[in-house]
Amino acid sequence: MRKIITQYAALPFVLKNGRPRVMLVTSRGKGRWIIPKGWPEKELAPHDCAAKEAYEEAGVVGKIDERPLGTYRYNKRLRSRGVTTFEVKAYLLEVERQLKDWPEKGQRETRWMAPARAARLVSEDGLVQLLLSIDASHGRRKRRSAWTPVALRRLAGPLRALSRLARAWTGAKRRNA
Repeated sequence: MRKIITQYAALPFVLKNGRPRVMLVTSRGKGRWIIPKGWPEKELAPHDCAAKEAYEEAGVVGKIDERPLGTYRYNKRLRSRGVTTFEVKAYLLEVERQLKDWPEKGQRETRWMAPARAARLVSEDGLVQLLLSIDASHGRRKRRSAWTPVALRRLAGPLRALSRLARAWTGAKRRNA
């Protein structure tokens, strides 16, 4: 059995005209669309690692949820070890502002978009499910009600549960195929 490596990610979001928008960044290697993520650091709590990655990779700062929105896995081919599985715990980050300058500014592109559009651009199935769960939960609300940061944070628990169900369903679908 392969060892699974943990990473922490931030899912940056803002509300624009009462609707959630998420930020994606490009990877440095191949320029794929991803969310900011990185390695655990001994002196930082997982959600603080995620916030630090969002600052370094996208220049965004704000309020990060202390509980993960969800978890997803992806495989990556490493030169030294062949294919490795990564498990990413993703935390919602309510963005207050994007700085004019940040450590990886010249190395990555950032872009705000609707969660459904972001889901079409990323390649990790579990991340697709997290993004779609944000979009789906928004679509069930009354048109006139506005999303507030408090409302989005309240949705974090149900979204985590929805994400777990989606992962279980996807895994069962693959096993039966």
